[in-house]
Parts: sequence; structure tokens; C-alpha cells
Amino acid sequence: MAWCAARSMHVPTIDVGALRKRAPIAAGVGFASVAGTTLWHASCSSSKRSMAPFACLGISTDSRELRSYLSPCFFPLASVSLRRISSHERKGEATFGIWNIALVLLFIGLNVKETVKTEKAPAALGPYSQAVKANNFLFVSGVLGLIPETGKFISDSVEDQTEQVLKNMGEILKAGGASYSTVVKTTIMLADLKDFKKVNEIYAKYFPSLAPARSTYQVAALPLDAKIEIECIAAV
Repeated sequence: MAWCAARSMHVPTIDVGALRKRAPIAAGVGFASVAGTTLWHASCSSSKRSMAPFACLGISTDSRELRSYLSPCFFPLASVSLRRISSHERKGEATFGIWNIALVLLFIGLNVKETVKTEKAPAALGPYSQAVKANNFLFVSGVLGLIPETGKFISDSVEDQTEQVLKNMGEILKAGGASYSTVVKTTIMLADLKDFKKVNEIYAKYFPSLAPARSTYQVAALPLDAKIEIECIAAV
């Protein structure tokens, strides 16, 4: 409903990515707006005088003044064309309500996380997601060298498993709107650190330039007795 109301007011498309860094400001404006609405209702119910919708917050309803006040922290929403409606309390109330809803929904949207799932990569082996997208990043769970269709390892060779791990990871990245080139951090877990050189040779083919940051560990054991597991973080 808020979306439809925003469309009817000709609110321009909001670049959510650009506003993520300003979420605290957006929340503050939203809470101030809610508080202002409450005070305004109280004032209007105790007085017969016609009052401007933003009077309780001390903010003018003139579109130019309002845009000037809000543009440093909330320019996309502030560009809504508003008219002085001091003599129309009902219309002012509806306008204020739309702003409240839009601000709250935007703040919620800035903090939403989204799970990623694809049949082109091995299914999760437990209560976790293949990847989770949040705050402009894609967090990919540890990937094994399993064939997606069978759920079995491609072979017992660390080279073959490494190749399959990276192919599976590529499918998850693609499903999440990322790619090898947007990966910023990887973590490699090896059953035997002596395989480090073999893994590096294959790994380098997938990250030929601007290689992401990386950590490599030898672990006591990996799921299904795998030879290698890799997880990563990518920008989206």
C-alpha cells in the first residue's frame, strides 16, 4: 500500500544501495516523524485551529524549504512535491502517514538478508544456506567438491576436488548476482597442507588478476572426509 501511495505521489526511484550508509539517519527521521505525528494528533484534537502537518516538528510544509531541510540526509524522498495544506488537516494527516510508512519500510529494507539457493551446486548438508546476501555482500558457505546431481565427490584427488569446488562456487556466486571477479575474501581448508601447491595452481586459474584476500588452514577433518573446502565473501 505504501508503494502504491508513493507511486501516486510521483516519488522518484530510490537507490537503496546509496542510502545504506545513511540508514541511522533514515531511522532517526522516521522516529522523529512518528513522534511528530503523535504530537500533532494531540494538538489538533485539543484545538479547533487549523495547523500545518509539520508544525509540531517545527518544519515548514513548503516543498522548497522541506527539500532544503531534508536533502542532506534524505534527498530522494525529500524531492516529493508537497503543497502547503495547512487548511486541510485530513490531507495533511494522510501525507504524514505516507511519510511514516515509507521511512519505516525503507529502514527495514536496508537490513533485510536474502538466502541464495541453486540446483547447479551441491545442496547444503545441514541447517545452513548455500549463501546469504546482506548489505551489498554475498557470504558463501563452505563448498565441497561434490557433483551436484549425485552428491558424490568427483574423485579422491585433491586436484579434481579443488576444480569441482571452484566450479560449484561459481554457480552459487552467479545465483547470488556475483562472480569470481567480485570475490573479496576466500578461506581454504585443507585436510593436508602439503596439497597447498597443487591447490594454488588450480585456484590461480579462477582468480588470474586482482586476487581476493585469502586464508588457508589445515584442519583435523572436513565433512564427508573431503580433501578441500572453500568459502568466500563477494561484493554484489
